[in-house]
Amino acid sequence: MVTAVHKDVTERLPLINEMIAARVRDILENNKAERHLRGGEATRKKYRAKRESLRR
Repeated sequence: MVTAVHKDVTERLPLINEMIAARVRDILENNKAERHLRGGEATRKKYRAKRESLRR
């Protein structure tokens, strides 16, 4: 699913300002590459908190 914001930054922004579009593209690619790491960390925190609450 493509949101309006995603469409704007991936399709329309390059037509307006290629330099900013390139920077945004780099940020989006980096975010996509790191997304699984943040998800894993969230899962660890969730189960760590659950384990801690059971110990009390």
